[in-house]
Amino acid sequence: MTTGRRVLLVCSSGGHLAQLHRLDGWWRGQERAWVTFPGADAERLLADEAVYWAYHPTTRNVGNAVRNAWLAWRLLRRLRPEVVVSNGAGVAVPFFLLARLLGVRTVFVEVYDRIDSTTMTGRLCAPLSDLFLVQWPEQQALYPRSRVLGRLL
Repeated sequence: MTTGRRVLLVCSSGGHLAQLHRLDGWWRGQERAWVTFPGADAERLLADEAVYWAYHPTTRNVGNAVRNAWLAWRLLRRLRPEVVVSNGAGVAVPFFLLARLLGVRTVFVEVYDRIDSTTMTGRLCAPLSDLFLVQWPEQQALYPRSRVLGRLL
């Protein structure tokens, strides 16, 4: 494990994971762990990383929302990250809610493929975010407190 900020990276597998993984120039210098869904892409990209598997599907599945909230509570208390970073999707919400409750800073990165409308996770996480990043200047009109990070893919 490297020395640096303790970071918990939380995201769905697939495109969300691919985008968050692109921030490797930053997260490789941090003490980190990942939360995502099991799958071939996650297992390949995160083979040498500390990974905790979240429950899916998250959309309209109350049972998995509760399981992920319990997972968030356990991991946030055990790992004691200084910051939780996510780009969605639904798995981010319980982690952001509980991070705020525990005084852990949060950073959300809105996905690149939603330029003219907000995502549900973005709307839910924006008020819970210490820093809200977008990938396109056009997205700033949708999220007034955001900063432009630039495209990750």
